[in-house]
Amino acid sequence: MEEKKKKLPTTEKKPKPEKKEIGVVAYNTPTPAGEKKDVVSPLPDAYSPQYVEAAWYPWWEKQGFFKPDIHRPNPRGVFMMCIPPPNVTGSLHLGHALTNAIQDSLTRWHRMRGETTLWNPGCDHAGIATQVVVEKKLKRERGMTRHDLGREGFIEEVWKWKNEKGDRIYHQLKKLGSSLDWDRACFTMDTKLSYAVQEAFIRMHEEGVIYRSKRLVNWSCTLNSAISDIEVDKKELTGRTLLPVPGYKDKVEFGVMACFAYKVDGSDEEVVVATTRLETMLGDSAVAVHPQDPRYQHLRGKSVLHPFCDRKMPVVFDDFVDMNFGTGAVKITPAHDHNDYEVGERHKLDFLNILDENGLLINVPAPFLGMKRFEARKAVLQALKDRGLFKEIKDHPMVVPVCSRSKDIVEPLLKPQWYVSCAEMGKDAADAVRNGQLKIIPDHHLKTWFNWLDNIRDWCISRQLWWGHRIPAYFVTVDDPSVKPGQVIPLLSAYLESVYPLILDREDVLDTWFSSGIFPFSIFGWPNATQDLNVFYPGTLLETGHDILFFWVARMVMMGLKLTGKLPFKEVYLHAVVRDAHGRKMSKSLGNVIDPLDVITGISLEGLHDQLKDSNLDPLEVEKAKNGQKYDYPSGIPECGTDALRFALCAYTSQGRDINLDVNRILGYRHFCNKLWNAVKFAMKTLGDNFVPWEKAQESAVDRWILSRLAAAVGSCTAGFQAYDFPGITTAIYSFWLYELCDVYLESVKPVFSDAEADGAAQRRALVCRQTLYTCLEVGLRLLAPIMPFVTEELFQRLPRRLPRDSPASISVTPYPETDEVGREWRGTGWLEVRFLCLLLCWIKTPGSSGASQIGETYCLLLSCDGLVFAGPLSVLWSTLLPCQSG
Repeated sequence: MEEKKKKLPTTEKKPKPEKKEIGVVAYNTPTPAGEKKDVVSPLPDAYSPQYVEAAWYPWWEKQGFFKPDIHRPNPRGVFMMCIPPPNVTGSLHLGHALTNAIQDSLTRWHRMRGETTLWNPGCDHAGIATQVVVEKKLKRERGMTRHDLGREGFIEEVWKWKNEKGDRIYHQLKKLGSSLDWDRACFTMDTKLSYAVQEAFIRMHEEGVIYRSKRLVNWSCTLNSAISDIEVDKKELTGRTLLPVPGYKDKVEFGVMACFAYKVDGSDEEVVVATTRLETMLGDSAVAVHPQDPRYQHLRGKSVLHPFCDRKMPVVFDDFVDMNFGTGAVKITPAHDHNDYEVGERHKLDFLNILDENGLLINVPAPFLGMKRFEARKAVLQALKDRGLFKEIKDHPMVVPVCSRSKDIVEPLLKPQWYVSCAEMGKDAADAVRNGQLKIIPDHHLKTWFNWLDNIRDWCISRQLWWGHRIPAYFVTVDDPSVKPGQVIPLLSAYLESVYPLILDREDVLDTWFSSGIFPFSIFGWPNATQDLNVFYPGTLLETGHDILFFWVARMVMMGLKLTGKLPFKEVYLHAVVRDAHGRKMSKSLGNVIDPLDVITGISLEGLHDQLKDSNLDPLEVEKAKNGQKYDYPSGIPECGTDALRFALCAYTSQGRDINLDVNRILGYRHFCNKLWNAVKFAMKTLGDNFVPWEKAQESAVDRWILSRLAAAVGSCTAGFQAYDFPGITTAIYSFWLYELCDVYLESVKPVFSDAEADGAAQRRALVCRQTLYTCLEVGLRLLAPIMPFVTEELFQRLPRRLPRDSPASISVTPYPETDEVGREWRGTGWLEVRFLCLLLCWIKTPGSSGASQIGETYCLLLSCDGLVFAGPLSVLWSTLLPCQSG
């Protein structure tokens, strides 16, 4: 079929109207917190997030819509999900917004399906982060350190700060519309959770799963504590780079390789080695070469001499050496390098610790003794030059480990710590996925899951901090010369106190991830057999970012199986990482870290600049960040609203791909909200004050078509929620509302309503159209409610109810649409013709298409059909379906 569109008559093209500024309308009706919003007053002319989002959340909360009923069995089942507990120090970023948009949409969908639904909130005590924040506050406001206060005094300051500031992120989550049961909110340092942490440690220690050992750990000299791998940033350098280090006035050089020689004992021969950490040569205890390297076979059984002390160091032969790199000889510092540690274990070398907890040199000869580590680096270089042992320094690409909290350079340090034996627990967690008990979505993360768990190392769980769960293990100091150091005595404090004067000390606290690992069951009162534990554990789903798959997800699975014998959840859905519109990782120094509340309420460019003043960026980075903000947001960020942000994040969440988030796209979804607004306003005017929804009506062909499209959208959304296909859900909803309901159906029925009083037949047809329109709006709003809770509630409250007596008070607890209630997809006689004409009208209405029309212009549309059989029904449908476009 060919289509041509001609202008008749030719008219002067009218200029496009100027684009209107986005209006802001506030809700000013006095409404006490928790009381229902005024839904009697007329709706504003246009959608405004400030108006729409006001007052609803306190009402939802007061009405108890987010609380599950656990006192009666529910044949529809239970849905339980716990929030990944955000740090008590934190504030929302777009990663949080993505997590909560997905989790809340799923929670609201399950709740609307009639399941007993619980989304449990909580907050993590964030050991290192919180201690750093409070220490900085003390220094800034009172010029004091934690040591000035003492441990107990400092802990009191932390609790005081937590009680003043710690609920901030909860308020931000409410702003996002998160339908959490706030009466169940848990803090990982609460009494209930602290008791669970202590019980977990004791049980695992009694089983031999937790033990104490002296090994290499990631050490922050600034924090004076071991830190976890997730708290170590890997800074990649391509060559010589000067980096700032806390405690040093001048920047420190990294990204270079220094080469120097060791003399072979008993000869004039020397072995040249290289290192990026020259100061560690003071702790060398061997030189390693490859067993097959012909250059060093004659050195078997030989030793080299340390130039600064009376130490002979053996030449060892080990397969880990790459004989094609450099000279093929490697210096070995077992106490300060992870690879060297393993070599030292294999060859029973001396482990020489040359650094104390503050990064000062110990166990070394003068003049290096007591030096700061990077000052010693320069001193060692000069001393090697003085002895003629220095060879060269050259640029060398390397990765520098940086503490994410203190920005200090992380040191591998040999310290006694508490460990969890993970081999057996790791195997059980891996097997749970292999045998199908636990499902990880999307499945491309399976390779990472198995690779980590099949090669898992034991987990260091102790931290040398003051804020956190103190490890329930005591170091006993007995003031009695008759008791020898290391002597085993009964660990009964009452007995000990009656026999010896003693000091009980437990300095270390547990890694934050330990308490997070038991979060899915500690929140329900474990180890006590509570009703909540019986109803809600195991949970249904764990939804989080893939970046904490190891640090949190795997540990929850391991500890759940170990301590309860059950998996903590049945499925794990891992969402992608949010990046900026250019695909760059969010970074404060780039100026592309966006607070979601700024997207919701809008912010000026000057406001964005002002936020940088409170950051920890240096002046050069601040200027760089300002330029980034000016480039991306020259006019600031417009007010988009919560619903538009949530919809955009869900629309972007394609499984397996990172999210490049463009604020302009979010603004586009605000315009979509305005389309919904106008559609419902039109419907309310069309339906009239006395409209009563029917159970069933005798629909026309176009009515059956739009209901068929509604049924298809319902089916797509249900399938999308079941498969975590959020772009599929948003596409189905967007297409139905915008392209099928607004662009086609509403346009086709406007003449029907305008001619409703012509005769009896016209009145009957208008009545049916009103029923169809009501069904589309009411079901369409329920379809959208899990993703856009505010605007759907506002509009739903304005519509009449089909069954007023049985209708729930809020759309959030109204049943989610099912295909059967709107009929199935229509494929009967006339379907193809209706579909063709509806698609044709979409084409005519689409801006920018060759079929698009301008308001006020007259067009003649010529249709050429392949056969008269098709032309006949089309002419009838055309006159009934599109009377306003025919001619």
